[in-house]
Amino acid sequence: MPLLLVLLIYNLLLPFALLVLLPVSVLKMRRRGGYGAKFWQRFGFFDRTTAAQLEAVRGRCRWMHAVSVGEVNVARKLIRELLKQEPGTPVVLSVTTSTGYAVACDKAPAELTVIYSPVDLALVVGPVFARIRPRQFILVEAEVWPNLVRVMQRAKVPVVLVNARLSPRSEHRYRKFRWLVAPVFGMLDKVLVQEPEDVARWEAIGARPGTVQVTGSIKFDLLGQAASSPERVAEFRGLLAGAFGGSVPRVVLVASSHAGEEQAIAELWQVIRADFPEARLLIAPRHAERRAEVLAAVEAAGLSGVLRSALPVKQGPDVLVVDSTGELRDWQALAEVVIIGKSFLAKGGQNPVEAIAAGVPVLTGPHMENFSALMTLLRSADGVAQTDDLPGLAFQLRKILADPAVAQAMARRGKAALARHAGATPRTAEVLRLG
Repeated sequence: MPLLLVLLIYNLLLPFALLVLLPVSVLKMRRRGGYGAKFWQRFGFFDRTTAAQLEAVRGRCRWMHAVSVGEVNVARKLIRELLKQEPGTPVVLSVTTSTGYAVACDKAPAELTVIYSPVDLALVVGPVFARIRPRQFILVEAEVWPNLVRVMQRAKVPVVLVNARLSPRSEHRYRKFRWLVAPVFGMLDKVLVQEPEDVARWEAIGARPGTVQVTGSIKFDLLGQAASSPERVAEFRGLLAGAFGGSVPRVVLVASSHAGEEQAIAELWQVIRADFPEARLLIAPRHAERRAEVLAAVEAAGLSGVLRSALPVKQGPDVLVVDSTGELRDWQALAEVVIIGKSFLAKGGQNPVEAIAAGVPVLTGPHMENFSALMTLLRSADGVAQTDDLPGLAFQLRKILADPAVAQAMARRGKAALARHAGATPRTAEVLRLG
């Protein structure tokens, strides 16, 4: 199907889709918070300070787009490398979620301007593009917005998709509607993928032959992995000592949990904790705004819980709920074992690389579909323990807590397995060099 016809269909349907999704979006925004007056950036309206920042970099910057926290963390690693290789080229980073925005702004370099991504309506993206006029447009991992990419194409601004990710579910959906999506993916000037087998998959859904290049995974690149903060880790160690009677416990951390998993794992912990009295369970939900729901789930399992935001407390709880954003890396550095959320009672899984980079053994459930290539790599090296169900998790958890030497050996194997992605960040930055 011709690109112009695809864009016509898209632009006829998009306003109706936005109206249907508006109530859900408003509810999410109210629950997550953080937008404030900057919400109007989504429609191209900027406050005086942000407008001045964009004017200062207009025509000489890169524009990078990331959706939420995971993509923003990839963007931050790449931005650090880009500024190292080409320090004279500033970056504008657009993000979709308020949590992603907060992470992007945290310790942002002076050369970085963070904004909310514009809604992909032609009347919105055109003026925002005119305000920024980037030399290059970089999409991180997934979303390809047709109107925005088309504006770049018409202005002859190179469009590059980096760290390109294509889950089996997305690939199936795109193949089914290839006639509709192929012209959109065909607008991309380069697609930088994580694995050699990804080349044929992206070309099959519309990326032009010769534009797809293997650079490895920035997310899995331990050489580009930001280390935990010694100061913050020391602070958290003090919080744990204060919360649990003066001594730092052995930490079992559930990272990025989803609904249902908290109570199920807390019930499991209720059964096995007597064998490991010096250990404590920490739960870091994927969305911190679910704090009350998670705390209720812990208590429904018969355990006492406290929120990290409520520390210090006088009496030590059974479970600490980490209801914060941007701290997971540092909590993982304190853990003796990390359990990956969204892998037991949901599908897709969450990224285990930060825990592996911290030298911590990792346990996952059966549903790690979004990281299938990574899991294949880790399993082949015996660098992760993937269980079929919650009873299997209990078995593996007992095994790791009972024999720390075995656990650390697994952690070392996992870290070594990721060496194949070493250097992905500078390789990607090299492809993106402007001249």
